[in-house]
Amino acid sequence: MLNIERQKLIMDKLQKKHNIKLKEIVKDLNISEATVRRDLNELEIKGKIKRIHGGAILIKEYEHDITSKEKINIEGKESIGKKAVEYVKNGDIIYLDAGTTVGKMIKYLKEKKVKVLTNGISHIPELLKYGIETYLIGGKIKEKTSAIVGFSAVESLKKYNIDKAFIGANSVNEKGYGTPDSEEAIVKQCAIENSIKVFFLCDSSKFKEESFITFATLECGELITD
Repeated sequence: MLNIERQKLIMDKLQKKHNIKLKEIVKDLNISEATVRRDLNELEIKGKIKRIHGGAILIKEYEHDITSKEKINIEGKESIGKKAVEYVKNGDIIYLDAGTTVGKMIKYLKEKKVKVLTNGISHIPELLKYGIETYLIGGKIKEKTSAIVGFSAVESLKKYNIDKAFIGANSVNEKGYGTPDSEEAIVKQCAIENSIKVFFLCDSSKFKEESFITFATLECGELITD
């Protein structure tokens, strides 16, 4: 099979599923992992896909993650942020995950006496604006979302004891909460493990979506939605 034919089949699968695992392509097309990696590399160079750990996602899905979804259901995100703050008590140490929905909490926190830990660089200006005591974890900066991610971020996060974590997701379905980025997934998982209580902030546009990685089951915390 010619590489152009293989790549067309890979793109056809991605058009249907938005994300695909390397091992799935190997099995379906009966080709070696090395061949799949070459095809995925070529498709990424052409700007059609985004390589992620263990597979790939459509480039439009990757961009959708950081642009379009930020503009969807603004009123719903606002109501979620306001509702989430009702679970925060004075004296709490809280973790705010990077993301627009979680970020909607910040202006409602100004009346609370809390300590905030976050991996969201974009949250910092507003947190400082309202005089909220803030701690930013260290690690790799994800350029597209200004989130601090990766293993260094996990090591930084491990030392903190968190009362309540507020976590965003790109998808919510029967499998749980998902994200297309493995480096973000491990940070979310660490925050969940280090927190006494966990809240997932997801508007209805995320329901029944599918992401490359499921980082938490539905039982891991309480869902706050519109």
